[in-house]
Amino acid sequence: MSIFKIFSKEKKESLDKGLEKTKESFFSKLGRTVVGKSQVDEDVLDELEEILISSDLGVNTTVKIIDRIEERVARDKYLGTSELDKILREEIAGLLSENNTEDLKDFSLPEDIKKPYVLLVVGVNGVGKTTTIGKLAAQYKKQGMKVILGAADTFRAAAVDQLKMWGERVDVPVVSHGMNTDPASVAFDAVKQGVEEEADIVIIDTAGRLHTKVNLMNELSKIKRVIQKFVNEAPHEVLLVLDGSTGQNAMIQAREFTKATEVTALAITKLDGTAKGGVVIGISEEFKIPVKYIGVGEKVEDLQVFNKMEFVDSFFKRV
Repeated sequence: MSIFKIFSKEKKESLDKGLEKTKESFFSKLGRTVVGKSQVDEDVLDELEEILISSDLGVNTTVKIIDRIEERVARDKYLGTSELDKILREEIAGLLSENNTEDLKDFSLPEDIKKPYVLLVVGVNGVGKTTTIGKLAAQYKKQGMKVILGAADTFRAAAVDQLKMWGERVDVPVVSHGMNTDPASVAFDAVKQGVEEEADIVIIDTAGRLHTKVNLMNELSKIKRVIQKFVNEAPHEVLLVLDGSTGQNAMIQAREFTKATEVTALAITKLDGTAKGGVVIGISEEFKIPVKYIGVGEKVEDLQVFNKMEFVDSFFKRV
């Protein structure tokens, strides 16, 4: 068996395990809905709508899925409740596949980008932002890339210290000026070092709070201005990290951040400790921003590149 197949098998097992609580909750609710019913009727659809919303798919995504199932009921005249799993799976997969965002295959970087690739990471405190950066650094280092981290979330000493700890753990340099220093100055020095040392990627930790939108916009605009002195196209990516265990709060944070600044990719963490994994489907559908990474456990390997169809397959795999 090839190393790739072994890795794929381990990744799938990790994903299945990480979604266990979500699946247990979802299918127990679904089971109660169809007990004693033989066909998908209006009552079943009403209850299904409640289940999908309570599973954190969000109202907009739920309405789209219910509308699609209603169309199938009207077209086929009879749909048995025994087919509900299959129908849901097909409609959710169909919805996600229409999002025209390509899934990543691995932790590689675009080949046509002049190095260093500059990744700006945003997100409120407590979502797993710094841990996600550390795990990304480990994954890129594992690919043989040269990585530099910038500790520009300077409003909490813990954020700076935690990033330094990750730097030591995965053996990558961390540019830091300490707490209460200018985030843009840290970003400037990190990218400058990245250019001078011919790094493959510079990952900058920033914006550890969702303060007023104007302040956030100003802070990130200043960071962008200073790093463009070294790399014109920087940042190549703005990654928003969200805590999947907070369900609809993650959806609200995504909405607020995308109003305040351009977000080009999402990472959704902490899916293993929650029954709210459906939020990945809702966020992916609603914001049309690629979900690039999901966190399904504490190990470095449990930060996975997100694949829409793999996620749906795992979501509907009975526990």
